[in-house]
Amino acid sequence: MKSTIRNIISTADWTAENLEKLLALRGEEQKELLGMGGETLLNKRGNEVYYRGLVEFSNVCTKDCYYCGIRKSNRNTERYDLSDDAILEAARFAHEHKYGSLVLQSGERDDPAFVERIDQLLKKIKSETNGELGITLSLGEQSAETYRRWFESGAHRYLLRIETSDESLYHQLHPNDEKHDFKKRLQCLRDLQKAGYQTGTGVMIGVPGQTLKHLAADLLFMKNFDIDMVGMGPYIEHEETPLYVKKNQLWPLQERFLTSLNMVALLRLMMPDINIAATTAMQTIDPVGREKAMQAGANVIMPNITPSNQRRNYLLYQNKPCTDEGADDCSNCLSIRLEMIGRVPGYDQWGDSEHFFRRTKS
Repeated sequence: MKSTIRNIISTADWTAENLEKLLALRGEEQKELLGMGGETLLNKRGNEVYYRGLVEFSNVCTKDCYYCGIRKSNRNTERYDLSDDAILEAARFAHEHKYGSLVLQSGERDDPAFVERIDQLLKKIKSETNGELGITLSLGEQSAETYRRWFESGAHRYLLRIETSDESLYHQLHPNDEKHDFKKRLQCLRDLQKAGYQTGTGVMIGVPGQTLKHLAADLLFMKNFDIDMVGMGPYIEHEETPLYVKKNQLWPLQERFLTSLNMVALLRLMMPDINIAATTAMQTIDPVGREKAMQAGANVIMPNITPSNQRRNYLLYQNKPCTDEGADDCSNCLSIRLEMIGRVPGYDQWGDSEHFFRRTKS
């Protein structure tokens, strides 16, 4: 199989059938695949890992996705919404600690008050950091007008995870109503590209009913959609969600983790110049999961700088790590972890996706 692996990769023979075979690799063959993903990253992008200071500023959500712990129907979570001052303080922390970029993430809302608030926050963050702090938004589905407005106010990257590129499986993960429409999700990704964002998406790995065939199609979807950045990781169940009843049908946690590593390595090989995040869900399963993802080809990490008294309430899934750490603790820990695997923080850099500039050059 080793010669087959190298033959597929050297010829870029990215068929769904080949990708399924590569996703299934384990043992020594998997080590070779992961090593090739990491080697490609170092050759194409170097050993810098770009920081995105993550601020999960609200767990108020109007969506009811079947897998998510902050879904609106979950009555057993304490809702919160950080003040503008707290968000700005976190932005200043990121700037002062040379993170280069900030991610604003929350539950999904699209009401006028929310849209206006984000618009004003973007302007304030840009003003208070002398325009030096890059800003990524992860605020769900919005209108094309809202995306344009936020882009003009200072956001330049946007992450909107597709969760799965298979429409049938998508409907198994979401209620069948106008607020959870697969075609709308696709249109939002197109709107983001049109507005000028570095556009990111991602999938969950190991959801009920998912197969390697689905994941192979996800990889091809991201390549064909010409995506600039990706955040993906293993599905971790949450007991306060409808999907929890299917927990006995899930792949073992270790299988979800190993398949996630293969997804990272393969996407790095398929799209060498994009940004790929080492997600927190990887660390939920393996204490050094994020480091393993970086060694397989990930080059972005998102230290959580949400005030620690609220982190425990932003639980999309159970057993989320680092919910009791302060922002300084998280920063110090990450720099040590990076040094252990031969990576260095890309301080004071936005760490933009090279793919974006190639995609938009024409």
